[in-house]
Amino acid sequence: MRSFEIGLAIIAGQYGPDRVTARWTEIRDLALRAEALGFDTVWSPDELVWRQEDRPVQGFWEGVAMAGAIAATTTEIKVGTWVMSALHRNAGLTAKAAETLDEISGGRFVFGLGAGHEWPGQARMFGLPEDHIFARFEEALEVIVPLLRGGHADFEGTWLAARDLRHVPVGPRPGRIPIMIGGNGPKGQRLAARHADIWSCYPEERSHVDEFAPRIASVDAICAEIGRDPATLGRSAGVTVKPLETGDAGGAIAGGAEEIADAIRTFRAAGFTQLEIMLSPVTLAAVEGLAPAIELLDAD
Repeated sequence: MRSFEIGLAIIAGQYGPDRVTARWTEIRDLALRAEALGFDTVWSPDELVWRQEDRPVQGFWEGVAMAGAIAATTTEIKVGTWVMSALHRNAGLTAKAAETLDEISGGRFVFGLGAGHEWPGQARMFGLPEDHIFARFEEALEVIVPLLRGGHADFEGTWLAARDLRHVPVGPRPGRIPIMIGGNGPKGQRLAARHADIWSCYPEERSHVDEFAPRIASVDAICAEIGRDPATLGRSAGVTVKPLETGDAGGAIAGGAEEIADAIRTFRAAGFTQLEIMLSPVTLAAVEGLAPAIELLDAD
């Protein structure tokens, strides 16, 4: 296993300006190829439907079901949710889904979790909450973390409750499923420092280390403030990579194998412990285009 891990996030649904639909057989083949190429993790994003002005509606396959299918199809690669939305689900059921995915994968599941978001209209379309999203996330963690770590939760909050809830059955790693909490700002970083094994962030403008690196200093300071050794918290960055393009790629990492490998190396040098690659386009050709860069990194 690499000291610096590289994962592949597969956009399971519609992608690109023409809203091409990635079918399960294609997603399966991408996951299996990622496993064969030596990626550390394959990630299933958790989105529903996006409705943006002047663009066709964009829909996604349900992320937890897709993670289960990937877990059942692969045999060695880790499988993660990137990241499961606490806004979309009951907290106790979310913990049960995580435990079930660890059972299906034989102990290869990485539980990525975030607050979720109502943008762009998906919460309203599905009748989900649109207010106090982060406060709801904090309450969800008061249920999910005790269930996964101790097998029991008893919590009565403003929005969520778990009343003498027992977490049974358990999978192959009782109390030890890795938790990755996503959050770009200090609120999310603080929750990750308190509860998570890994903290995850994503690009707001472009997939360049200059945007991401200052967040390392912020999460380190929060760890110091709460008394956690920063070295015990993994650091994950999500980036968009377009291996079939050169030149201006709209803020994504692009170019030849050496260019892509060099860009990935800058994240390792900045203090990140893993990188999650959002591949564009979501095709086997793009995975094959990325393979030479992975080979260069493995040779380091």
